[in-house]
Amino acid sequence: MSNKNIPQGGPGRKEEPDCFQLISKQELDSLSENRTQITYLKGETIFKQGAFAPHVLFIQSGLVKVYLQTGKGKAQNLWILRSGDFLGFSTLFGEKVYSYSAVALKDSELLMIDKRSLKGLLQTNPEFGFRITSKNYNSENHLMELVASLSYKQMRGKLASALIYLTSEVFIHESVFSHLSRQDIADFASISVESVIKFLKEFEKEGIIALENKNIEVVDPQRLKLISETG
Repeated sequence: MSNKNIPQGGPGRKEEPDCFQLISKQELDSLSENRTQITYLKGETIFKQGAFAPHVLFIQSGLVKVYLQTGKGKAQNLWILRSGDFLGFSTLFGEKVYSYSAVALKDSELLMIDKRSLKGLLQTNPEFGFRITSKNYNSENHLMELVASLSYKQMRGKLASALIYLTSEVFIHESVFSHLSRQDIADFASISVESVIKFLKEFEKEGIIALENKNIEVVDPQRLKLISETG
């Protein structure tokens, strides 16, 4: 992990992340005084569940896996975040510690932002606040779907739901499976890795997916959706 201070405003403004294009130069200068850029290498832990949360983090580039530690050696993968997403956003509203763990799936550039500065910006710039709120709503919606999946679906249905998420449009340019092990997929579906291997082979034989090394391509999305809904 390496870090460096971000210069204020100036010629680099066009390189600012999309959401930061919505704020004025004065607002950016103020925020720049309270943020630091950090590089995390693939596999490096960004923060641990339960750790003190002094900052909010913004993903400038890369992929980050978010998960819950559910027991000794056990994890429930929640989602994958990419460029333009925030980590630890809930800590702006009173949370003192991170409620989940995060690890870099590939080399990633993150901005560590002072919470008070970001909260002040949300209060004074409604358009900026709306953009960020919309991003976090999508994560909340995914969580609700995950809870429903774990509550009533059989193993095939859980895996189908996980594959639908991992092959969704937001990841179309990310080659997600090249960064995930079969254990990672198991932790998204909340089933054993042995079951993942078994059902992936079944899905392949049924013409629902195509397997090539680590990559998984959905060939028949309608059948996969049906398994997810009825599983």
